[in-house]
Amino acid sequence: MTDLKSPASPIVLGAMSFGTLVDPDTSFALLDRFVERGGTWIDTADCYSFWADPTGHGGASETVIGRWLASRPDARERVRISTKIGAEPLWPGSWPEHRTGLSSRAIREAFDGSRRRLGVDVIDLLWLHQEDRATPLEETVEGLAALTAEGIVRRVGASNHPAWRVERARAHAKAIGSTAIDAFQLNSTYLQVRPGTRPPGVVHPFGVLSDEQWDFAAANGIEIWAYTPLLSGAYDNPDKSIPQVYEHPGSSARLAALAEAAAERGVGKGQIVLAWQLAHGIRPILGGSKLDQLDAAMDAAAIALTEEELVKLDGPR
Repeated sequence: MTDLKSPASPIVLGAMSFGTLVDPDTSFALLDRFVERGGTWIDTADCYSFWADPTGHGGASETVIGRWLASRPDARERVRISTKIGAEPLWPGSWPEHRTGLSSRAIREAFDGSRRRLGVDVIDLLWLHQEDRATPLEETVEGLAALTAEGIVRRVGASNHPAWRVERARAHAKAIGSTAIDAFQLNSTYLQVRPGTRPPGVVHPFGVLSDEQWDFAAANGIEIWAYTPLLSGAYDNPDKSIPQVYEHPGSSARLAALAEAAAERGVGKGQIVLAWQLAHGIRPILGGSKLDQLDAAMDAAAIALTEEELVKLDGPR
């Protein structure tokens, strides 16, 4: 089995809408193409996508991935499975006030459900989906430690968490001799939001990658995975507008630099965004529903931006 932190296949396939907004046949086609193009990591969650499912519960995405794995006997050795726990509603309509959370019991039950739906023995990367301050952090860490000690979880990560809580979790994991969090999953794109705002759909107060989280990750060797890196296609699709939270003078200059880089290379602006993230060590998660979107993202991974291009792109904020 290859190194689970290998940068060989940097694009992550986001499967959030599989089984709900994306039908199973299309999901299978995307998964097949992803593997054909050398993709490795597939990202999902036990709560995907409860808001789009008539049952009001998640699980459809993991179920589709599990069926795909079962129908492709060689696929498990070629892909890595990343899933998240803690945000599934306790009953339809109860989120976010009432969700499974991150107690040791909830972690075990959620993990067992994910593993059953996925049809796998081991989860390669298990994420804490969002904070649970009603549960002592030590209990959460020890719940994860039980899974890594059994060898049924290889790595652990934190999504939508502030840096200080991740550091406390890492410290406790090290103190008990367990596997520490080594990955962040946060909302991140090329543009910066106005201070005090969050992009549409990001309900978590610490869900947008901040300079502090970025610095903390760099100092501690923590991977950063970025969700919604392409603003749902708004960089290239004229029918989609860039959300208002990104409208400020810095964005105007940044968009001009992006357009110039894309025009000079003859590629899409979204492809430059992905190449820019990869150049800065950020692993983008592609959540598209079409094969051409997937191909464009995989092509972007081959774009090596020059120092001059990066200086221009990094300049305005």
